[in-house]
Amino acid sequence: MLTLFLEPETWVVFFTLLTLEVVLGVDNLVFISVLCERLPKEKRRFARTLGIGLAVISRIGLLLSIAWVMSLTVPLFTIGTEPVTGKDLIMLFGGGFLLLKSAKELWAWLGYSEPVSHSTQVLTGMAIILLQIVAVDAVFSMDSVITAVGLTQDVPVMVAAIVTAAIIMMIAAEPVNNLVSRYPGFKTLALLFLVLLGLLLMAEGAGIHINKGYVYVAMAFGLILELCHIRMRNKQRLNIKCIRPHSSLKVSRRIADSR
Repeated sequence: MLTLFLEPETWVVFFTLLTLEVVLGVDNLVFISVLCERLPKEKRRFARTLGIGLAVISRIGLLLSIAWVMSLTVPLFTIGTEPVTGKDLIMLFGGGFLLLKSAKELWAWLGYSEPVSHSTQVLTGMAIILLQIVAVDAVFSMDSVITAVGLTQDVPVMVAAIVTAAIIMMIAAEPVNNLVSRYPGFKTLALLFLVLLGLLLMAEGAGIHINKGYVYVAMAFGLILELCHIRMRNKQRLNIKCIRPHSSLKVSRRIADSR
């Protein structure tokens, strides 16, 4: 194994897989942050860490069952002239689940449904959220695992890339969660992003291939727009703070002059 990581080609493959896993991790990290918002604050960090850990274990499990994963690309039946594979079904149903879950969270966030009680969150939230994280991560992982198998047959390299990406996700989890919690616009943007991803996965399962780059560009544009809004709001607050002392000083002078 040590001699494997001494080869330059191994490092090229490793960083390629790491980039792939980090890009995949962005989707999953946003989903995890949104889901953990329903938990009490003292349980969110534990839920995020445990969720990422379980997702990594499930992803490594997929790698170790490469033969089964590759068999998912074999047509099971045909609809008209279009072959349907196991991967298509997973993408279709997984994307539908992500779409419904994200739309439900967005509906609740916009205030169109009753909030879940605190006691219900504590009792049932943790287990359900962890199951949802693992399920959605398995759907997200299909493409990356199949791509990884196409790049290399060395399982240690793939496992190393997954573990490194998981460490990066754990480091980034707290800032991402704070960002989503502090600024409502980011949470709305994150939920809309997940809705788009759900539609994208369903389209891919239906045989309609859409470049994910379009979704990431739209996400980046929305992120920049929200940062501009935050900057403008902060600037307005500073202007108001600067105006208030002057106005209060003028009022006190008028009161003194009237006396």
